[in-house]
Amino acid sequence: MSDSLPFAESKVPLAPVVDSRTPAEAVIERIVAHTSEARSLFLRPTQRQHLTFKPGQFLSLSLPVDGEVLTRPYSIASNPADGEVLEICLNLVPNGRGSHYLFSLGVGAKVRFTGPWGTFVLEQPPAAECIFIAEGTGIAPIRPMIQRALACDGQFFVRLLYGAEYEQELLYRDELQDWMSRHPHFTCEAILRSPTATWTGLRGSLIERAEQQYVRRDDNRARHFYICGVGTPVLQLRDLLRGAGYQRRAVLYEKW
Repeated sequence: MSDSLPFAESKVPLAPVVDSRTPAEAVIERIVAHTSEARSLFLRPTQRQHLTFKPGQFLSLSLPVDGEVLTRPYSIASNPADGEVLEICLNLVPNGRGSHYLFSLGVGAKVRFTGPWGTFVLEQPPAAECIFIAEGTGIAPIRPMIQRALACDGQFFVRLLYGAEYEQELLYRDELQDWMSRHPHFTCEAILRSPTATWTGLRGSLIERAEQQYVRRDDNRARHFYICGVGTPVLQLRDLLRGAGYQRRAVLYEKW
């Protein structure tokens, strides 16, 4: 919204704000296939609804599958400043009824949701070096967090440690490279568990790299961490960092 006019003098009709508890509807406006098993759905809320959310929050989708309604959470991968269209990024999960249903939908299909929900958020960049750690599609909530941090152009480093099994599972690589070229205080390290012979980046696990860089390298415990991924590795990272002396409230995480 333009700030050239006071709120009361705006001549543009304001879209109603969605109550997170009230079911809403969106139409799939665009689909981007990152890989055969990872894609982004771009959702435009219907009826001029305007969704206000914080970087890191998620939508709770209601999916009609096999005669019942499944409820599945999907992180919002888009930036709150990007406009009305919301991006969710998901994997095709083996035997995952929700993800298989969403993968079957095409442009023009409608989905129902509530939200935004979640407390794994970054509203303002912390007043310290900020480390984001993501695995695969765990980059989804991390992406708008980094955008928010970079938009403020603070004095502290913003770093991303991004892991995957294979190189093709590293999403938004061109965008991340562009951010590094435009923001000298932003760095991104990619690490693969199963790299090919031609891979020139880091090899190994996120836990090994995090321990090497942020536990063994120095005794600085002022950093802030945001971690997102699937399963027990997220909890292992959390416990590693908190056990090494980082403040509990400075190590936030989202486990899928």
